[in-house]
Amino acid sequence: MEEEAWLDLVGISADPPNRRDKCEKCKRPVVVCWCPALPHPPEAVSSQIVILQHPAEEKRSLRTALMLQLGLEPGKCVVYKGKRFPNKNHGELQGILDSPQTLLLYPSRDSVPLEEVDHSAGPYTLVLIDGTWPQAKAIYASSPALHRLRQVKLIAVGISDYIIRTQPTEGCLSTLETAAQCLAVLEARPELRNTLVRPLHTLCKFQLENGAVEHQSKEFLLKNNQYPKPIGKRLSRLLRNTTCDGNEDT
Repeated sequence: MEEEAWLDLVGISADPPNRRDKCEKCKRPVVVCWCPALPHPPEAVSSQIVILQHPAEEKRSLRTALMLQLGLEPGKCVVYKGKRFPNKNHGELQGILDSPQTLLLYPSRDSVPLEEVDHSAGPYTLVLIDGTWPQAKAIYASSPALHRLRQVKLIAVGISDYIIRTQPTEGCLSTLETAAQCLAVLEARPELRNTLVRPLHTLCKFQLENGAVEHQSKEFLLKNNQYPKPIGKRLSRLLRNTTCDGNEDT
């Protein structure tokens, strides 16, 4: 009996069991891959997007920054991870932040509408902070290099297409949507937004077909007396602001 049990143990493979095949690009299971919705070939743009990503974003299963990276030509979307920028691991970021052609999307008192920037003086590099609004504020506060950048904001942001995720306010967009809309403005190509956001539509469609439900923003729920729990101080402050950074994301 002991010998048979030993033989059974010997026959067990040391390798983990095979999991569902994953797409090499998006790293999602092939059956839920959104890569067919990416632009082919990737979009060629003169502008560059630099994403400063809070480490917590890596843990999110539905993050959208990768959609932007794959939707643009190589090198047109660069992601740096951290809680303070730049640091010794960020390579060329210091040079980018020192450039007069670099803009920061951030809703400060000094920010100007992106639509009013002299586009003929481009191409520009646009820096986005990827994280929740509290995370974005913390990154900004701890990164003096960002304070020196020209700051811009989007005026007509619309409502997020990321309908399977609850946003704080009606004007909050995912990182992908924010970048796509900014590129549409900077490149004077309105169609870019829909082209780059198409993978997000595909993702949401699949999730809805498999049990997910559409989410209204917390702002909408509060206005319609549908919010299920008491509102906290942080959300209350956020809702009093007229602008959101656009990175309650993926």
